Amino acid sequence: MAELGLQGEGRAPLPALGSAGLQERAEEVKPDLLQEDDDPCSDYGSRDKPGTALGRTVPDGNVPFPDIFHTDHLLFYERFKAYQDYILADCKASEVKEFTAEYLEKVLEPFGWQAVWRTNVFDVLVEVVDVEYSALKAVVQLSEPFLCESRDSTFTLECMQELLELKERQIPLQELWVVYDESGEFDQTALAVEHVRFFYQCIWRTWDEEEEDDFDYFVRCVEPRLRLHYDILEHRVPSGLIADYQNYLSQCEELYRNFLNVRNSISSSDSDSEMENVSMVEGLKLYEKIEHLKQKLKLIENPLLRYVFGYQKYSGLQAKGLRPTGTKIIHVVSLTMMASLLQSLIRDKLCPESCGEELEIQFHNDPLAAVNACYEGDTVIICPGHYVVDGVFCIADSVELEGYGLPDDIVIEKRGKGDNFVDCTGANIRISSLKLVQHDAVEGILNVHHGKTTLENCVLQCETTGITIRTSAELLMKNSDLYGAKGAGVEIYPGSTCTLLDNGIHHCKEGILIKNFLDEHYDIPKITMVNNMIHNNEGYGVVLVRPTMPSDVKDASAERTKGNIQPTQSSDGTACEEDFRQEQLPECITDELELYEQAKISEQTKGNCEIAHELGATSAKKNQMHKKRLSELGITEADDNLMSQEMFVSIVGNQFKWNGKGSFGTFLF
Repeated sequence: MAELGLQGEGRAPLPALGSAGLQERAEEVKPDLLQEDDDPCSDYGSRDKPGTALGRTVPDGNVPFPDIFHTDHLLFYERFKAYQDYILADCKASEVKEFTAEYLEKVLEPFGWQAVWRTNVFDVLVEVVDVEYSALKAVVQLSEPFLCESRDSTFTLECMQELLELKERQIPLQELWVVYDESGEFDQTALAVEHVRFFYQCIWRTWDEEEEDDFDYFVRCVEPRLRLHYDILEHRVPSGLIADYQNYLSQCEELYRNFLNVRNSISSSDSDSEMENVSMVEGLKLYEKIEHLKQKLKLIENPLLRYVFGYQKYSGLQAKGLRPTGTKIIHVVSLTMMASLLQSLIRDKLCPESCGEELEIQFHNDPLAAVNACYEGDTVIICPGHYVVDGVFCIADSVELEGYGLPDDIVIEKRGKGDNFVDCTGANIRISSLKLVQHDAVEGILNVHHGKTTLENCVLQCETTGITIRTSAELLMKNSDLYGAKGAGVEIYPGSTCTLLDNGIHHCKEGILIKNFLDEHYDIPKITMVNNMIHNNEGYGVVLVRPTMPSDVKDASAERTKGNIQPTQSSDGTACEEDFRQEQLPECITDELELYEQAKISEQTKGNCEIAHELGATSAKKNQMHKKRLSELGITEADDNLMSQEMFVSIVGNQFKWNGKGSFGTFLF
């Protein structure tokens, strides 16, 4: 391992450490370690002027500690470059500590610097007299004068001396904050300590060393965890996903501690007793739970898969139900109520004769306040205007939001950082004639968690993903326009129902994303797409996410053997599409869809047949997997009608134009 020093393969060389060559080291190392040469945003490592290139910060508290180096503000690329080029390179998990020690030997001053030793109980000023590089610890003594701030007044000079003696005066480097020195002599020391501290607080996991040792630790673990850390800092990750990750991490750490205790008890036992056998069974169960949690953590750490699979939680909205008095109220929202507008509203929307009963009306100037005041069966009428909201529309009851006019005249704009814009869990929600504009968001513009939501004649200007239809939820979207999503315009989860009629979905990362439904716990989604225009998306018009199956490997091999023979199709795609529809469509469909079926569509567009057949084939694969599982359980005769979950798919008359990767694609994982 000694031969794998910082001059070894995969790691950039650093100049040798020595007090005589300190200035030379500062000149040569810092530009490489801290920044790209042409970066104008930082003067780290610049030696055009004497002194430190780092900032200083004043420690909190009542004790007058000296200022310390301000190093916890480093950018992603600065940490990334340090870990990749100088500290870890291509080391394995079991070599992390050794590689880190070699790095510290090159850049860390061995003595003569002060630091604040921080714990959960006290802060105390110490002086470093030596460094145990292999243990990643510093040998310290108390500085004079004695400066200590504790949460407990019992930490006197004598107590601190006694504590240091018990620790053999060795303190972990990550517990030290280097005292500021304007000469620049200790810049590299402060940065090295910061890199060690950040790594063991934010990157390293206690179980990493027991992972497979035949992979590049930086690529497999450090880079995705570092990216996730900065994505969270920059508000790019939904708060629910962050909570899930932290919860999984704490569970995994606790289970791993229990696992180590069980394993140690087994290894220390000499007898082959029944108690030892019980411990082994317990250890195996803990190991399985740990592996399951580790997979969930890796899924969230992966920047692609964390959004492909998402998380299944929502805020648990509670429906109010009917108003105690049993009445239903019409909420009118307007920035200013003019007499002419009120007359128009009374004529078109508020006439008692039209509904046959007396109406109770409430007036608001904020659409969010109006929605929050709703009970089951209420209606919100939003008058023309530009409304700016800083909150989430949580709709848990069956209510109707209706714009009074054209969508471009009734704009609801969300400002301020936040996860959601509109969350729907009501049994039957209707939203019509509105334009929703999203800014600084982390999650999609509309999330349908439960129940049915109808979206008609709306314009959605998205920021992250567009509309998400969760498992068991239903969306009917008609005559609407959706654009600008940095993810998918529409995300369809397993077990959901999605009907898209006469919509425009464009200028998104992907047009429509259908999530994996092959898992045995998921039902097949019911999807209908009729006369939609899906265009100018960066990726595919429609993309299906599913795991790689053994049959995919066989199909790819057969395709190579046969020379990539493509299935026969008519010039306009009509024949194969009609065959598929005759096989897949059930006899009973809604009246609204029958109108579309009866109309003659003169020109079938490219992509409809391909999407329909791929979804049908994937549905058939799930059916086969289900039959196989039943067979493995000993159920040899199964009722196909009860067992079958054929996907209700109608892909008719959709147009796919100018999508970066084509009309349809499959993402295999």
